[in-house]
Amino acid sequence: MSIFYRFLYVCIIATTSLFPLSLENKYPSYAYVFDEFDVDISYLYNSEFIDFVKKNEHGLKKFYKRSLTRGESLLPMMQGLLIEDGVSDLFIYLSMIESGFSTNIVSPKKAVGLWQFMPATARQYNLTVCQNYDERCDAVSATTAAMKYLTKLHKQFGKWYLAAMAYNCGEGCVERAIKKAKTDDLAVLTNNQSKYLPKETRDYIRKILLIAMIGESSLIGLDEIVSNNNGLIEVEIDNTTSVQSIAKLINIDNKKLLALNAMYKNGILPKNKKYHKLIIPIEKVYAFYLRYEMPTVKEADQRSYIITHQVKMGESLESVAQLYDADKDEIRVANHLEYPFLQLESILVIPVSQKIFEQVSQ
Repeated sequence: MSIFYRFLYVCIIATTSLFPLSLENKYPSYAYVFDEFDVDISYLYNSEFIDFVKKNEHGLKKFYKRSLTRGESLLPMMQGLLIEDGVSDLFIYLSMIESGFSTNIVSPKKAVGLWQFMPATARQYNLTVCQNYDERCDAVSATTAAMKYLTKLHKQFGKWYLAAMAYNCGEGCVERAIKKAKTDDLAVLTNNQSKYLPKETRDYIRKILLIAMIGESSLIGLDEIVSNNNGLIEVEIDNTTSVQSIAKLINIDNKKLLALNAMYKNGILPKNKKYHKLIIPIEKVYAFYLRYEMPTVKEADQRSYIITHQVKMGESLESVAQLYDADKDEIRVANHLEYPFLQLESILVIPVSQKIFEQVSQ
């Protein structure tokens, strides 16, 4: 072998071996995503998954942005229903892959809606499908039915990635694949040479994992923070929480976390605000989101009157709260806003005092 070809060979091998590391850097959410779908972390280094990411990440990033624009108003409702039914809210990415968040899309096989229900499955989960009315196009009803179906599949197969694949190709198909492969290991079931599952299904679960990694890394701004390479991120905690308790929660040295947040003397948060920013290492962010549960606003603290507000250009959660002398945290809770961003022309529910309610109602 010539020196040139040896050099080329070494470059190819080096590039291939470094790609999983670049995946970790580009998509720091991968560990969280894999955990939510019951996928072993080692799958990040699966050669066929790596090849799939190389070929498809550019197109899926574009698809993600288009879908997010189309379905942004639906996401709070969908995530709320998912969580209520005990299903990971990351299954919104299954709906994204199925429909691109189009409520009335029809597939060549006559599947319809956000979750692409076939008529028989829709009726099985109490969705009305008739000439004049198709409940598969109703976002709430279809999402509720999809959660029941996915929960049923999870009980049947025991792992969420198996439930997702069965959602695509059917329960019998996955059962036969597991029996033939003699394992339910994802890397084995999706092997392109063995072909235990149809190609569509092998690519389907890869698409869901990849687009979830893309989405979760961008939703909380991790992609921007990683590119800045400062290794830190801000999270929000309740004022009843101590820095020390967070250190224990995310398994970090207490002194290190206190040093990063020296503005809080003795690790105690001021009581003048309900919520505060806390700086943590970026590698701990998914441990934080998995383990920390933000205390909800107590019933006694909530306003007893409700009005609605349509979001206008340039408005923020803070400006809307000031407009009605309301509490921004109560608005977040009332509207199930996981992130403090508002969508133009979306409708907000605003808890207000009797005085404000009467003023607005005049």
